[in-house]
Amino acid sequence: MKIIAGVDEVGRGSLMGPVFAGAVILHKSINKKLLKDSKKLSKKKRKILAKYIKKNSMWALAKASVKEIEKYNILIASLLAMKRAIKKLKKKPSITLVDGIQIPYIKNYKIKSVIKGDQKIPSISAASIIAKVKRDEVVSELGKKFKLYKWSKNSGYGTKEHLKAIKNQGVTCHHRKNFFPVKKYVSRKTTRSS
Repeated sequence: MKIIAGVDEVGRGSLMGPVFAGAVILHKSINKKLLKDSKKLSKKKRKILAKYIKKNSMWALAKASVKEIEKYNILIASLLAMKRAIKKLKKKPSITLVDGIQIPYIKNYKIKSVIKGDQKIPSISAASIIAKVKRDEVVSELGKKFKLYKWSKNSGYGTKEHLKAIKNQGVTCHHRKNFFPVKKYVSRKTTRSS
């Protein structure tokens, strides 16, 4: 039987925090019609669907840290997170479908890119949902210590509110210091770790 895994990453454009990837092999019992691109779902709906996906599929989550993003670059870090998620699956897929253009390389794995895969392939949609929910939880948790940056609201993306906080409060240890516009405030402000 052909085992198909769907893979997607989230948090690539965020100014802070790790990048997460999800890998999902759907069970036959799952209702594929419920699975949509995570960006088109409300936070509440994503949480409900993430629980449903986890109950009705084989899944894995992985991340690449801020240090890895800064050391390599966001593309390599995203591919690293995807590779880790694929390797964490309890079964080796016959084929792995990855959202986007770039794919991770894993020896003896058949991996194919699917442009706009999160809108076309249910297992990729499922991967994007569980990864987004997990990343939002992690970012919200980090935000409890850094309330002025409103990470639970903006997921670390460059909203006016977030950029204003970076300008006024400085750069934290969770910010990606090689990302514009974070980069321009690194030398001017003391990096905050608490």
